[in-house]
Amino acid sequence: MSIKGADHQHPSRVVVALSGGSDSALAAALLQEQGWAVAGLHFILPSSPSRQKARTVSVQRVGERLDIPIEFIDLLEVFDRCVVDPFEEAYLKGLTPNPCILCNERIKFEYLARYGDERAMPYLATGHYATIRLRSDGVAQLWRGRDRGKEQSYFLHRLKQDHLSRTILPLGNMTKVQARALSVKMRLPTASEPESQEICFLPGNDYRLFLEERQGEGLRRKGDIVTRDGKKVGEHEGTYRYTIGQRHGLGIASPSPYYVMEIRPHANQVVVGRKEELFTRIVTAVGFHWTEGKPFLRSLRVQAQIRYRHTAAPGTLEPVTEEEVRFEFDEPQWAVTPGQALVCYDGDRVIGGGWIYTG
Repeated sequence: MSIKGADHQHPSRVVVALSGGSDSALAAALLQEQGWAVAGLHFILPSSPSRQKARTVSVQRVGERLDIPIEFIDLLEVFDRCVVDPFEEAYLKGLTPNPCILCNERIKFEYLARYGDERAMPYLATGHYATIRLRSDGVAQLWRGRDRGKEQSYFLHRLKQDHLSRTILPLGNMTKVQARALSVKMRLPTASEPESQEICFLPGNDYRLFLEERQGEGLRRKGDIVTRDGKKVGEHEGTYRYTIGQRHGLGIASPSPYYVMEIRPHANQVVVGRKEELFTRIVTAVGFHWTEGKPFLRSLRVQAQIRYRHTAAPGTLEPVTEEEVRFEFDEPQWAVTPGQALVCYDGDRVIGGGWIYTG
């Protein structure tokens, strides 16, 4: 099967990030089938001992099935510093972080590239559902994947040109259903692996318990739940336990539901409002990364996503500086959440993205 959309037409040496799941294994198998000299690399990241053992066994089985060299690299310390610490700090500041974006930017592609450089392997590959196209001047463009229910360009928008320009994403032009069927056809040992829906370092996906274990008993501090005009309507057990748009678990007796609309750690308050109060058109984002390298310093008519599962909506992107933007949606969007990423698209092409500061 040819890898459509891959701009690297001449097979060479490539290092593939193998997670232990079916998608990365299929990426390696497809590249090998096309004549690439494939090596597998697995990063040891925080997880339970049983899960790490299962991942290790799965990666080893893929290596045996494809007869490719496999290496394991322990990134526990750097992952904790570059992903887990910022994740923890964000919640304590009243933000809702997206650690997968940071992991791709700071860990996965960075250390994949370092490994490749040390071993004269010019190309990198992963099992992400997105596509990369090279312009005639060599600039790499990031595009949505074919499977709109699975595509992952949102998580990759902060990748540097040095990484994008040498990356191959073999699954970008297929659906998840097609990928699963192809894994079975190629008799890959990971074909029946269930797809993980959890953040890798969160046991049971419970970020609250995770923060409490790392911060200690003093973290869980009671405070007031108030309306925008300051009226107390309930009590909370720690501002870190709430996210924008949250409805359940507020403990407020009311004929119509309240939703979290603001988190104020400095005042130890959680602000709530009715559903209609959470709509907004204006979003400010900082740390904006222009995916193709060169920032635009003029307004652009594009579409933007405010979270991974949000349907991109049209509006106007106004650069304030090279790293700060203001986005005005044509129609109000619900529950814009500080800490999440605002990612902008021109059709299916990623323009760039930044961290939501206010909404």
